[in-house]
Amino acid sequence: MAIISVQGVGISFGPRKLFEGVSFSLEASDRLGIVGPNGCGKSTLLGILLGRTAPDEGSVYIAGGASVGILAQDDAFEVTESAGPTALDQMYAAFPELLAAERRMEELRIWLEEHPGEAGTAAHDSATKEFSDLEERYTSGGGHEFRSRCRSVLIKMGFDGSAMSAPVSRLSGGERTRLALSRQLCREPDILMLDEPTNHLDVDTMGWLENYLASYGKCIITVSHDRFFLDRVTNRTLLMEHGRAKLYKGGWTRSAEQRRTDREIYEKHYRDQQKEIARQEAYIEQQRRWNRERNIIAAESRLKLLDKMEKLKAPEADERTVRMRFSRGIPSGNEVFTVRGLRFAYPGGQELIRGADFMIKKGERVFIVGPNGCGKSTLVRLLLGAIRPTGGAIDPGHNLRTGYYDQQNQNLDPEKTVLSEIWDTYPSMGETEIRSALAAFLFRGDDITRPVSVLSGGERARLTLVRLMLSEMNTLLLDEPTNHLDIGSREALEAALREFDGTLVCVSHDRAFINSLATRLLGFDGSGGLHSIPVPDGGSAWDVWTAARQGFAGPDEKAPDGAEGAPAAQRAAGSNREEYLRRRKETADARRAASRTARLKEEQARLEARIDELNGELAGEAATDYIRVVGITSEIEEAEERLLEIYGELDAAQAAAGRATD
Repeated sequence: MAIISVQGVGISFGPRKLFEGVSFSLEASDRLGIVGPNGCGKSTLLGILLGRTAPDEGSVYIAGGASVGILAQDDAFEVTESAGPTALDQMYAAFPELLAAERRMEELRIWLEEHPGEAGTAAHDSATKEFSDLEERYTSGGGHEFRSRCRSVLIKMGFDGSAMSAPVSRLSGGERTRLALSRQLCREPDILMLDEPTNHLDVDTMGWLENYLASYGKCIITVSHDRFFLDRVTNRTLLMEHGRAKLYKGGWTRSAEQRRTDREIYEKHYRDQQKEIARQEAYIEQQRRWNRERNIIAAESRLKLLDKMEKLKAPEADERTVRMRFSRGIPSGNEVFTVRGLRFAYPGGQELIRGADFMIKKGERVFIVGPNGCGKSTLVRLLLGAIRPTGGAIDPGHNLRTGYYDQQNQNLDPEKTVLSEIWDTYPSMGETEIRSALAAFLFRGDDITRPVSVLSGGERARLTLVRLMLSEMNTLLLDEPTNHLDIGSREALEAALREFDGTLVCVSHDRAFINSLATRLLGFDGSGGLHSIPVPDGGSAWDVWTAARQGFAGPDEKAPDGAEGAPAAQRAAGSNREEYLRRRKETADARRAASRTARLKEEQARLEARIDELNGELAGEAATDYIRVVGITSEIEEAEERLLEIYGELDAAQAAAGRATD
């Protein structure tokens, strides 16, 4: 039985038909990824499924009683203090029925306590029954554990204790987005709709979210450009293209393979049909030239056959038609950047980079990775020379010409048009040449006269890439270049960078992008350390980084010649001491963890025994004492809530112990 069914849905904006004839159905456990080029209507379709937007044609059916949750791209701005001053209050507010039940039960409890002498009256009996009914619904609705679940989800989404209790007004845009997502995950709706859910998530949170959604037993519909995420989470793919939509089995990779196969088969059928049409038309023309009666009859007969033939349409060009090719500049020297003892801290802040030593050589494709806020973008700006280090040195190589992609696209002038932005940067180029370059990035016709200020995020990203593509640089420094790009544009950028014969230094969270290009990683460990991690030929860069993060066991790159540092023997001695201190700390941590686990188990046993004792009272002598029932129930709820916390801590300790022994 389908939980959601879409039949012939279409919508237009003015004279432009955005899409039409969209039809598909999903079972209760299906996980659908909606993909397609920017502007094809993916978010609009989500709005139609949710009932926020009325389609011009078609219908949407959602099974009766199914709950629906939505995280839209702008939901970060809908998380306001009206639902509570703190992040935890916001989470609780996602359960209004339970909160209302709690308030009413408390009112009834107080009334019953204040009117013990009215037992047996109609008012007392009515209040008692209402309390009992409310408590039953509260319990069956998850009332005893929803607060623990709220805290647990927030922790998994990267909120520590201080962030949970901080005013919502102080949260960043990324934190608000994570909070909005946490609210939806905690509610566990029957149909969960997500629009670009991985935006603003760091590596750890993204991994947790993927694991959570992959095991989510209910229906998921997500719009995403993250191919890695789609492959891990979805089992159906809806491709929106050319104003239509087609459903495929599998995640992004499997569906892409099926699309390529379907396209190859269709193109072959089209070519074969065109050959047959040409052969028949040649035959008709020949018969007409002979101009005898039987020849004319034969020609007309073949012409009727051609008219009855169901003609295949010419294969439509893939909408992902961005074409990128970076202009080749003069070659740089072999040593592009030599970094020695690099240190950096913003005024009044903690040190982001401490004592980094590495070298980047010509032709390498180096990706800078690490948790949010660790200093990845700062390192790019240091290499660019936009900011100065607080210690150490960065030596640029010979003939170095750098091109920089800023993730905020702040180098664009909002007052200029698309055409003038490029022409003013390259005044020696002809208008035809500039128009051709812009057309390769989908700026065509009137698009080139639009002001930069009205461009979407994806359009601004493409315009920045046009300017960079024409720059004839031999070293590219890119900071999150795939932000705002659809999947087709990301794949086009990957292909262009693979052909680029210069050096690439890039910050990115796009795991498929990293896997496609990286030859080496510079990984931040979160405490200011920077580790050089080679990627073997044919290996998965992301798997290499995941393994390295478990302790950065791989050897750091040897310091370049002339770099300041301790002699080899001294470094070895320091390494041995660090290993000794590390093992001693691990032993102490293990002792503390074992002691903590023992105390938790003792508390668990006491609470479980107390709950059994209280339940016995409820079934026995306290059954007719409503005041005592209220007190016992309250004590049981507190004990169960603490037990849930203990279970969570014990599970975490067991998982940590398992990782330590692997």
